[in-house]
Parts: sequence; structure tokens; C-alpha cells
Amino acid sequence: MKPSIRSTLAISSFALFLYGCDNGSSQDKATITALESKISELEKQLESSGNAEIIEAGSETAQLEAKIAELEKQLTNSPSPSSTSPKPTTASSSDTLAKVQKQGYIQCGVTTGLPGFSNPNEKGEWEGLDVEFCQAVAAATLGDKTKVKYIPLTAKERFTALQSGEIDLLSRNTTWTLHRDTSLGINFAGINYYDGQGFMISKSLEIESATELDGAAVCVQSGTTTELNLADYFRYREMKYTPVVFDTAAQTVKGFEAGRCDVLTTDQSGLYALRLNLQDPSSAVILPDIISKEPLGPAVRQGDDQWFNIVKWTLFAMLNAEELGVSSHNVDDMKKSNDPNIRRLIGVDGPKGKGLGLNDDWSYQIIKQVGNYGESFERTIGMSSPLQIKRGLNALWNDGGLQYAPPMR
Repeated sequence: MKPSIRSTLAISSFALFLYGCDNGSSQDKATITALESKISELEKQLESSGNAEIIEAGSETAQLEAKIAELEKQLTNSPSPSSTSPKPTTASSSDTLAKVQKQGYIQCGVTTGLPGFSNPNEKGEWEGLDVEFCQAVAAATLGDKTKVKYIPLTAKERFTALQSGEIDLLSRNTTWTLHRDTSLGINFAGINYYDGQGFMISKSLEIESATELDGAAVCVQSGTTTELNLADYFRYREMKYTPVVFDTAAQTVKGFEAGRCDVLTTDQSGLYALRLNLQDPSSAVILPDIISKEPLGPAVRQGDDQWFNIVKWTLFAMLNAEELGVSSHNVDDMKKSNDPNIRRLIGVDGPKGKGLGLNDDWSYQIIKQVGNYGESFERTIGMSSPLQIKRGLNALWNDGGLQYAPPMR
């Protein structure tokens, strides 16, 4: 006796369950669809029958059995679909160093123009704290700090550019937050500037505190934590404000200067930088209020531990160099040092570069070509720069600041 409709249905359902992970071919999908249709028809027969257990399946059942037998044979003879289906390729595959070395340069995402951090000078050459970090990574990986292609990005564009592989490194005054670290497929490699959000106003307003800004129109850049912090600040204090939103920092400062808003808000370091772009920098005042924590740092894609380690230890090498008194001016003399920490730092003694997949002199090249963290800071945003920002929180840990790096041993 042929199996009943109910037993045939059980076999069919089990086969469909197994083959649910089909390999995606049109033939497989057609087979699945045909089986589903047959099962649906047989189920209707069951519902209309008073004694489904004894109804013979007939010719329809025989045909279905043949399909099931064919399907089971395919399942037996074919590898598991999970092992044969190609895994989707993403920009986060762990080959960034090899890609960089093959192309001969690093693609580094920077701002569209923020003095002191990443901004083209009069010669069209990019300069700033974030730019010099890109150069430090190039010195470590390629032995030449000039091997960098700078890609200007707005705040809205930056994460997509990193996720997609358009850039290898994001070094663009970007705040490290929980959401960004866990939901965007990126890793922050450290903090190269501790900042906080502030406010810049026209001196003519004669305001001394942000608590006096009730009802103000505020210029702010879109796609930033600045925009979110602004809303939190006014909502918590039950104050009203009108946001005037722009896509870039340059547009934001132009809106402020044109009188479209009473206040401009961004990270305080950015306020000092943007004030330099005003026709009359003395016409604006930066309020003392700091309304947020803004730890800024470079970021890379998740999924490439080697590249993540390289970028992370580039920053640590610059910090350790400053702490040990090793600079671009004396690094060659330091090769004769008896200090084991200095010898490890510049690659004279282990662990050198093997663990990172780099040459043994990778950190020497960073220091020689770019300098230590303090040199870079002073040159770009510190007291030797037009911004004249004091080290403050960005001083080394042993000088009253927060900058601290693990030992190189």
C-alpha cells in the first residue's frame, strides 16, 4: 500500500525544512515552490476528508514521492549550503595593510576644512593635528609620511565612507560614543584630543553664560553629536532655541557671520578654529561653558585587528615618545641610549614590528618624520599655532593631563 497523504505530507515538510537553506539556484527554488504547491493541495484534501489516514495518495502522491526522492538525493550528495554559499564580501575584511601597501598610499578621511585639525593651507597642502596623524600612520606602514591621499568628508559622509572602504582611516575630529562604537561597524583607536562642546556669540550680545541663551537662534552642523547635545542642553533647562542647520563647518561659520543666528556651537577647539575664519575674529566671544564630553580620535573599520592595532599603536608611540623625551630632533641620538624603554620605542630592541606586521623601525619613522605627540600638538593647535590652545586635559598624565599610553614592551 502506498503511504497515506498524511505520511507523505510529513516527509514533504521534513524535506522542505532540510532544503530551506537551498543554494539559491533557480532550479532549486522551482522545486521548492512546486513541492509547496503540492503540499497545499494535499492539505485541502485532508481538510475535506473524514478519514485522512486511509485515503490513498494516488498518482499525485506518486509524483510527489518521486520529487521528494530526487530532493533527498540532492541533499545527500551536495555539500551543506552553509559551507558552499559565498559569504558576502565587505570592506571590513582583514586586508587593509596589504591593500595600503599594494596601492602605495593611505586613504585618509578628513574634514572639509577645520583649521588646526585638517585644513588645506595657502599652497593647497593639508595640515593639522588629524592630518599629521594620517602622516604618522603612513610613516609606520609605508616608511613615508607623504604617502597619504586626503579625502574631505562632511560629518554625514564620514562613517559611510569608512564602512564602504572609500577610506582606510578616519582622522576627522570625531567623537567616540557608545552608539558609534557598537552600531556603525567601526572601532575607535584612541583619543588624540579631549574636547567639549561650547558656544561662540557676537560680542555685541554682551552675554557671559550659556544659561542666558533662552530664545536664541543657534547655528549648528548637521549629523554631529553637537546637534544632539544642543537639544539635550536646552530641553533639560526648559529653554527655547531655534536651530539653524548647515552641512559643513564653513557654511556654519558663514551663517553665523551673516547674522542668521545669535550663537554658533561646536567643540570648543573648533570654535577657536572657526573664529579665525571670521572677517573680524575679535567681534566674537567664546563662552566659558562646556556642556559635553567630546573625546575625539581616529577610527577604523571593524573586522581587521591588525590594522586596528597599527593605528592604535601609532598614537601610543607618539605619546610614549613625548613622555620619554624622544623627538624628531633627537631620535637619531637616542639610538645610543641605555634606557630600555627608549630602545624598545625606536626599535633597537624588541618587540620591534613583527607583531604588527611592520618593519622594526616603524615607530622610529613616525618620530623622525612627524614627531612625538607634543610636537604635533604645539605645531598644529598649540601655543605655537594661530589657535594658541593650551594643553589642558591633553597634557600627559604625568603633567596634569589625561593623555596616557600603554608601555611598548
